Amino acid sequence: MSSETHRSNPHPETSREHHHERFISLATRNTFAMILAGGRGTRLKQLTDFRAKPAVPFAGKFRIIDFTLSNCVNSGIRKIGVATQYKAHSLIRHIQRGWSFLDGRFDEFIQLLPAQQQIDETQWYQGTADAVFQNLHFLDRYRSQYVLIVAGDHIYKMDYGRMLASHIEHEADMSVACIDVPLSEAREFGVMGVDGDDRIVTFVEKPENPPPMPDQPERALASMGVYIFNTQFLLDQLARDAATPGSSRDFGKDIIPHIVPRHRVYAHRFADSCVGNTETPYWRDVGTIDAYWEANMEMTKVTPELNLYDRDWPIWTYQEQLPPAKFVFDDDDRRGEAIDSMVSGGCIISGAQVKRSLLFSSVHVHSWSSISDAVILPYVNVGRHVTLRRCVIDKSVWIPDGMRIGVDLEEDRQRFHVSPGGIVLVTPEMLGQGAAA
Repeated sequence: MSSETHRSNPHPETSREHHHERFISLATRNTFAMILAGGRGTRLKQLTDFRAKPAVPFAGKFRIIDFTLSNCVNSGIRKIGVATQYKAHSLIRHIQRGWSFLDGRFDEFIQLLPAQQQIDETQWYQGTADAVFQNLHFLDRYRSQYVLIVAGDHIYKMDYGRMLASHIEHEADMSVACIDVPLSEAREFGVMGVDGDDRIVTFVEKPENPPPMPDQPERALASMGVYIFNTQFLLDQLARDAATPGSSRDFGKDIIPHIVPRHRVYAHRFADSCVGNTETPYWRDVGTIDAYWEANMEMTKVTPELNLYDRDWPIWTYQEQLPPAKFVFDDDDRRGEAIDSMVSGGCIISGAQVKRSLLFSSVHVHSWSSISDAVILPYVNVGRHVTLRRCVIDKSVWIPDGMRIGVDLEEDRQRFHVSPGGIVLVTPEMLGQGAAA
């Protein structure tokens, strides 16, 4: 397995990470990536009423799916299919705008694969395995040697080339990327047991009583939903599963439990391919309002666990042409300022104070307003004398003058959604305004 070395960051002060050597090879170029991006993400409540979870904005200027797509491109995997289903309009528009730079003349592409009832005209995608099965003709057309299957709704930086190298070294039929999680959280994952060579010997999907790791009884080895298959092996298993009565057509529930005792299936430790601070590998499922708010808030810290300023492993996205952020007024009673915050292009902070907050593109905050611990999505207009605390404001919301959000949670529950952690979600519909995706 050869590797391709890239120039290290010439500005070390912008990155605390060591230079990352990518594992770009003939194998990565001969890999097809299937990104499963059809999920709604119901735990994000009204934030996904009009958009799929992978299309939810994150970290000031990105969408969640940008992290998975960037991992593919940075890893040298540039044959990519994106399977979409639930309310995919904004997701499709984003990919068409921001991810059209791959050159088909060099057999590089991102192909949108909407659920089109291609196998059975009475069904949409029934499960993760079915989403791949319904696109078998697409896999057949390109006949890559390996297939990477990955969810499009998690936040992390990973060199899939390193995982592919491990897959080849083990002569595996399938490899599963894994992280260790607290036993109390493991019931939300597929949990595996491995032998001394990291070959998977047991696999249980979302068990009520997760089996612990032998050497760490308080933790379990959990699947990240990142799989590598030998292509022909995958095609055979999908065909077998499709012919199996009662199958839910899901990798975690059906495919993996069937093949673990019969074939060579290996675990790949995320720490071995994580890009960045490998002492504490960064992986987030921002699937709840509390988790989404907290992950965005992490970005405002002095040294976030996820480094967005790493030039060796950039996160690509659709870059709207916007003017720089602007801060105006420096009077005693109103001063435009932002402290411990991220403020994106097109924003105007006009005589208002912003603390520990993340403002997406084209947010306008008017005079005498106070914002703290807030995540504010694009095109939000915050009126005068507004107070925002511990909240998520959806795209295109207009906050009326004098409104207080996050101050009195009982009052907020009458109009908005309040999470178990006390985060207030505000969408345009809650204020009688139009929807935005």
